[in-house]
Amino acid sequence: MVRISVDVMGGDFGPSVAIPGAAKALERHPEIRFVLYGNAAECEPLLAQHPKLKAASTFHHCDIAVAMDEKPSQALRRGRGKASMWQAIDAVAKGEADVAVSAGNTGALMAMSKFCLRMMANIERPAIAGIWPTLKGESIVLDIGATIGADANQLFDFALMGGAMARALFEIDKPTLGLLNVGVEEIKGQEEVKAAGQLIREANFDTIDYYGFVEGDDIGRGTVDVVVTEGFAGNIALKAAEGTARQIAEYLRAAMSRTWLAKLGYILAKSAFDSVREKMDPRKVNGGVFLGLNGIVIKSHGGTDAEGFAAAVDVGYDMVRNGLKDKIERDLQKYHAGRPVEGAQSVSDEVSK
Repeated sequence: MVRISVDVMGGDFGPSVAIPGAAKALERHPEIRFVLYGNAAECEPLLAQHPKLKAASTFHHCDIAVAMDEKPSQALRRGRGKASMWQAIDAVAKGEADVAVSAGNTGALMAMSKFCLRMMANIERPAIAGIWPTLKGESIVLDIGATIGADANQLFDFALMGGAMARALFEIDKPTLGLLNVGVEEIKGQEEVKAAGQLIREANFDTIDYYGFVEGDDIGRGTVDVVVTEGFAGNIALKAAEGTARQIAEYLRAAMSRTWLAKLGYILAKSAFDSVREKMDPRKVNGGVFLGLNGIVIKSHGGTDAEGFAAAVDVGYDMVRNGLKDKIERDLQKYHAGRPVEGAQSVSDEVSK
């Protein structure tokens, strides 16, 4: 049994997406038990439409929901101990759930997660790891927006955590890992990235196969299983890829409707276009994993639909079943024990930004 707590009120559409999304995930994984947090007046009519989910869930009423445009500091002050987001995370901290899932405000979710769960020992900063579709299948990219900037030690930590996630998600013993850079040559790039490469190489991981530097186009190619970067570059890469996918889809839609011959060609090649659409569907790879915390939290895209939310729940399920937290802790003990934490910021400093 995997216990999953859900912030039902999070995201652009709240219960209208989270509840049917959880129901879809339950169909795929009948052993899930949900702990749902939300407004009873909005949630109970929807739960009644999904009797199997209702039977597999415990529901808790919450008066407060975190708005998508709230500042993290404001969300903490207003929702501490009361908001559906806070209570979903706190269920993990109390051992009442194995993983929390929310489509809510990313900054507030990170701030509340750090307050409730705290950072793992010797980890300075958390990272958000995303699943990225590639020509070879899927890869993991981190950080995609948790923190801006990272020094060599923090990139080293991201490599440890990303490697552990790849082993948990892809079930491979030694995933390949690369550092995102402006070139593959050792002399190129920022000093922090070059120093991180040296640290990773010298660590001689037996759980990671360090490939070296990779460039932006290597992400989509699937050159490595894990791509490590800091949050500013990672978030830009993510948004650029999403925008490019939408742009290509619009180009194809316009081209296929331009003439009757093009429409006929679309009909004849419909199965091929459907296959491409399936591979490019962002819902299939929805669910960013917060790494570096004493607990697992999954961030769903705020604007996703029920299928996308179900995919985020699936990610949380896989992370629990495959022991993500234990894998990270073992790697930290082996390669990171005793390293002093320098320049770490307190939670209050982070959320005041």
